[in-house]
Amino acid sequence: MTIQSSVTTVKGKRSRKNKQIVDEKSPLLPRKGEDVGFDEFNGASFTGAVFNLSTTIVGAGIMALPATMKVLGLVPGIFMIVVMAILTEASIEMLLRFSRAGKTVSYGGVMGDAFGRIGRMLLQMCVIINNVGVLIVYMIIIGDVLSGTSSSGVHHAGVLEGWFGVHWWNSRFFVVLVTTLAIFAPLASFKRVDSLRYTSALSVALAVVFVVITAGITIMKLINGSIALPRFFPHTTDISSVLNLFTAVPVLVTAYICHYNVHTIDNELVDSSQIHSIVRASLGLCSTVYIATSLFGFLLFGESTLDDVLANFDINLGIPYSSLLNDAVRVSYAVHLMLVFPIIFFALRLNLDGLLFPSAGPLTLSNRRFALISAGLILIVFLGANFIPSIWDAFQFTGATAAVCIGFIFPASITLRDTHGIATKKDKILSVLMIVLAVFSNVVAVYCDAYKLFKKNGPPAPRA
Repeated sequence: MTIQSSVTTVKGKRSRKNKQIVDEKSPLLPRKGEDVGFDEFNGASFTGAVFNLSTTIVGAGIMALPATMKVLGLVPGIFMIVVMAILTEASIEMLLRFSRAGKTVSYGGVMGDAFGRIGRMLLQMCVIINNVGVLIVYMIIIGDVLSGTSSSGVHHAGVLEGWFGVHWWNSRFFVVLVTTLAIFAPLASFKRVDSLRYTSALSVALAVVFVVITAGITIMKLINGSIALPRFFPHTTDISSVLNLFTAVPVLVTAYICHYNVHTIDNELVDSSQIHSIVRASLGLCSTVYIATSLFGFLLFGESTLDDVLANFDINLGIPYSSLLNDAVRVSYAVHLMLVFPIIFFALRLNLDGLLFPSAGPLTLSNRRFALISAGLILIVFLGANFIPSIWDAFQFTGATAAVCIGFIFPASITLRDTHGIATKKDKILSVLMIVLAVFSNVVAVYCDAYKLFKKNGPPAPRA
C-alpha cells in the first residue's frame, strides 16, 4: 500500500503470523492492478523496524544540535530535546489512532479522511519539499566531506584530497556522480522498506561511532584540563537575543521528523500491534544519541561550535592522532548519510507517485513507473546538489516549514477535526499547544533568519 490512496481502507488488519490458506486454483502471478500482500516475506521484524525508523529520524540534523546548545545553553537545550521527543511520540500516536479509526493505511489516507483530496495533496507536497531538500543537503555534505568545499571563500580540504592530493577523480562532481551511481541508485531500487533494515542498522551504528569518538575526545581533553566550563543557560541582553532563541526550534523539530515513514513500516510488520513500542524504542534511541551528541559536541568546541559541527573537525584537536580521529569522524558521517539516503528517498518516491498518479495501482506493481520516478528524482537531487550555489538559507524557509507541518500541524489538525469522534479533551488541548508552538516559533525563526539575511546583504552603513 502506498500513500497515494486518499481514503484507502482495509477490512480488518490482521497479524501476518496467520498465514493464508493457498487456493490451488489461484494464479501464480497477480493480475494487472491487483495488490500484493506481504505474506511472501512474512513481514518485517521488530528490530528491523526500529532501525528503519531510527534511520529516518537520525540524518543531517544531528550535526546542527551542538549549535542549538550554543544558542539555548546546555540545560534548556537538553530539556527541549526531551520535550520534542515526547511531542513527536504524541503526534505519531494521534496519527495511528485516527488511521485505525478510519481504516486507512497511510499518512495521506488519514489526511484525506479528515480533509479530503486537498488535505492529502497538501501533505504529499510538504513531504516532497522536505525530502527533496533533505536529500540535496545530504548529497552536498557528502561531496564536501569527501572532496572539500570553498563555498565560504576559504577552501576546506576533503578526506580524499587530504589522502591523495588533488586529482580529477576526487573532484566534487565526479565523487558525487560515482556515489550516486554506485550507492544511491542500487539502494533506491528496493521496493520494500524492510529490505533496507541491514543498511539502516549500519547507519545507526555509524551515528553511535560518531558519538563515541566525540565523547572519547571530550573526555581526554577534560582530563588534561583543556576544556572550559560550558554555558548552562542562554545569554540574553535584549529582545533581539530573546527572539534569537526561537531559531533553534526548527532544528529540533526537523531532528525528529519521521511521520511519513511510520505507516510504511507499520504496513510491513509481522504484528502491527508492535508499532507503538517501535516508535517509543526508536525515539528513545535517537534521543540518547541526540543528547550525547549535543552534550559532547558543545563541551568539545564551546563557543566555537559551528552551525554544522562536522566543520569543526578539520583542525588540530590538540590530542594524539588528531588527524586520524578527524578523518574517522568525517568518513563515518559521510557513510551514515549514504545509508540514510534510501530511507528518505523511499517516502519521497511514494508521495510523488501518489501526487502524480492518484488513481493508479500500487507503485511496486509497475516496474516502468517505479523506474522512471526513481531515475527522475535521483537526477533532480543530483543536479540540485551540483548546481544550486547556496541552499542553506532557502531550506531554512522551505524545509523547516514543511517539516513542522508534517510533524505537528497536520497531526494536530487531524485531531481537532476529529471526524470519528475519538479525540479526548487532553488530545485537543495538546493539539492546540502543538499548533501554537509550531506556528509561533517558526514565524519568529523565519523573521530572525530573514532579518539576518537582509542585514548581511543590505547596503553598508554610511561613514561618519
